[in-house]
Amino acid sequence: MYCDYYGFREKPFNITPDPEFIFLSAHHNEAFAHLLYGIDNHVGFIALTGEIGAGKTTVIRTLLGQLSPQQHRTALIFNPCLSSLGLMQSINREYGLPADYTDTAELLGELNRFLLEENGAGRTVVLVVDEAQNLGCAVLEQIRLISNLETEQDKLIQIVLVGQPELRQLLAKPELRQLGQRIAVSYHLRPMNLTDTRDYITHRIQVAGGEEPNLFTMGGVRRIHRFSGGLPRLINLACDRTLLLGYTLEQTPLTAAMAGTAIADLHLKSGNGGIRIPFRGKALILAALLGSLLLLLTWKEALRPEVKQPLVVPATPRNAPIPPSPFSIPTMARELATVTENENALAVFNILAEIWRVPPATWASSQPDIPEILARERGLETFRFTGNPGALLRYNSPAILELTLPGVTGRRYLVLAGVDNRLYTIAPPLAGKTTLSEAELVKIWSGRAYIPWKNHLDIPPGIKAGTQGKTVTRLQTLLQGAGAYRGSLTGLLDKPTLDAVRTFQGANGINPDGAIGRQTLFLLYRKNRAFTNPSLVQDDGAKR
Repeated sequence: MYCDYYGFREKPFNITPDPEFIFLSAHHNEAFAHLLYGIDNHVGFIALTGEIGAGKTTVIRTLLGQLSPQQHRTALIFNPCLSSLGLMQSINREYGLPADYTDTAELLGELNRFLLEENGAGRTVVLVVDEAQNLGCAVLEQIRLISNLETEQDKLIQIVLVGQPELRQLLAKPELRQLGQRIAVSYHLRPMNLTDTRDYITHRIQVAGGEEPNLFTMGGVRRIHRFSGGLPRLINLACDRTLLLGYTLEQTPLTAAMAGTAIADLHLKSGNGGIRIPFRGKALILAALLGSLLLLLTWKEALRPEVKQPLVVPATPRNAPIPPSPFSIPTMARELATVTENENALAVFNILAEIWRVPPATWASSQPDIPEILARERGLETFRFTGNPGALLRYNSPAILELTLPGVTGRRYLVLAGVDNRLYTIAPPLAGKTTLSEAELVKIWSGRAYIPWKNHLDIPPGIKAGTQGKTVTRLQTLLQGAGAYRGSLTGLLDKPTLDAVRTFQGANGINPDGAIGRQTLFLLYRKNRAFTNPSLVQDDGAKR
């Protein structure tokens, strides 16, 4: 109706998603970055929550459009009110796999073969489940079982759960604690602020072909933001109705008073049994009534006195504690730029050497992966990790973190030495800070880390089935100490021993393939009380 009047090619504020009109606010960009980080780092489970109309679908559509078809295989489940069997059939169907089985185990087997093939080809498989707050506990448990499909080094499928805030409450239920604990990356999408609301309105007007970007006055934008709370869907409703009112009155720009009148009409139409007042084209009576109302509102706004709040300066008590240093990435970057890569790696490793009580290093070579080389020279193995703080915390072991800071060439590291009450203790201090919050840590950490560990029994990683000798006896002893093996110490890597390895792997979130790699040995030592293993936290029974 009003498109010709304003010069639009199409209506700018439809509430149905349209990729052409996508606008990413600061919060949307942050949500998108979290999702992309989780997928790129293969963390396994990611959760995105937000209120109705907050723009979750916009973020998901942007994500799926951004992922390269050559490097990713994606599926979107948007009707999650299914049984466990129905869910598995839908997932397989989305990936083009056989989906007519009536046994979830067979469907899972087909999916596992597909995931292994894609992993071997270097592609990442992504599953997005929308409206996940509607899932039943049994279906969520089925999703958790899907996440168990992994190799020793990698998660085979990245699962993104998208839903309203009720999803967070659902995942907090005791019966779903195993799933809740696996959410490695989580983001709650907040509404847009006033600046983003203004930019959002301008963006949609320009995409629709409008030649006047400031069609809404700043007062009008404020009024719409106050009504909508920054939710895009409500912004669209209010803007559409205000444009219709402006067309009816043949008046621009669109002011706060006009936006208020349009919003009042929205409230009337949404009420039950309320008076319905439709707009009737350019009726003179309506124009006269609205004109009177606008004049009254304008007078009231002009006569309203400006009230200034008194400036309150809090008193500083004597002997007040010194506040912690502010978190500043530029300051950290400048500090790290004053030392070379080798100097930083040497200092960081020697902090870890003290934790593990091994001899310190006196020099560092210029080869890549300096921490790994220094550790090997002092009898320590290293387990390479890629992920996020939550996933790293599950290993509960001090680690060397690789940093990423603007303007700093070469690699720089720090030690994650402990975790207490969600504060991560780092060493050496960085820009005066000895602890970082999880959000701060994520901003400077590349997601890559070296986790040192000690191969106390000298069991070589990668030993194969059929191997005999003392090495296997030591492995069987280690499995016994971890509570995974009840057989005799035969010294033969036979089926009962490999079954024990698979049982242990499955119980600890590793693909139960029976391969005795570094990750398996690392966790066997951590679960065995006979050995000294430094910990980040002191509640897993590991000795320090």
